[in-house]
Amino acid sequence: MGDLRVALLQVLPEKSLEGGLEKGLRCCRRAKELGADIAVFPEMWSTGYRIPEELEELRALAVPADGPFVGAFGEAARELGMAVCITFLEAWDPLPRNSLCLFDRFGARRLTYAKVHTCDFGEESRLTPGDGFSVTSLDTAKGPVKVGTMICYDREFPESARILMLQGAEVVLVPNACPMEIQRLSQLRARAFENMMGVATVNYPKGQPDCNGRSSAFDGVAYLPEGTGPRDTQLLEAGEEEGIYLADFPLELMRAYRRQEVHGNAYRRPRLYGQLLSEKVEEPFFRPDARR
Repeated sequence: MGDLRVALLQVLPEKSLEGGLEKGLRCCRRAKELGADIAVFPEMWSTGYRIPEELEELRALAVPADGPFVGAFGEAARELGMAVCITFLEAWDPLPRNSLCLFDRFGARRLTYAKVHTCDFGEESRLTPGDGFSVTSLDTAKGPVKVGTMICYDREFPESARILMLQGAEVVLVPNACPMEIQRLSQLRARAFENMMGVATVNYPKGQPDCNGRSSAFDGVAYLPEGTGPRDTQLLEAGEEEGIYLADFPLELMRAYRRQEVHGNAYRRPRLYGQLLSEKVEEPFFRPDARR
């Protein structure tokens, strides 16, 4: 089994759904030319992460998960023989969701996910949160790979990545739309390290409001079998510029590392973690706009 190549489509959005479809398909074709096994879009590609204040305008921007916009990327995945993770504002009742669909290289829809941790302190308070995490076994040209997904702010909760790890995720895809700096990059590094899994994050480039590129990938392998000391788990940190950036995940090394190292699930004590399920929030963490 060779390395799994993930293409991070760090590209600027278009001003219309039709423009986004055309540019998105061009990017997928280019990713395939570059040898990608999976192409991943930044957060909410269908609107360029635009969330109008007016609810009717918001609903009008949303597209169904089984509609022609999303379906076109499934068809592209089949034609190109490459998995595609497309992001979009999903039509949903009572309010739209911040969602993605992952298609395999045969064009089959393998996973649909809606952002669980919506930014309720801002414009995402107008969206419906997702209701859970899931992992799929993705048939790639490099063999089957367990893939999970989370979106942007989900990254800031270690529970998101931990649940995906417990479901078997080997690589987690993370569409993003925010400034990436040392703290957020450190979170992603930590999520990969503590769960012994790959994390691939794609952001919008500089030129998109409140974004600065710096898409990244970490393989989670902190030590080599030879005992040569710690290694850098970072495979990629892009610059700010628009482009398609490639991250090659060394699957055999990652799997060997999981079989022998001490992180992940081997030494956990879940019977002591009951408080993690409590809904209780007290000062200084109480926020009146937080949804439960």
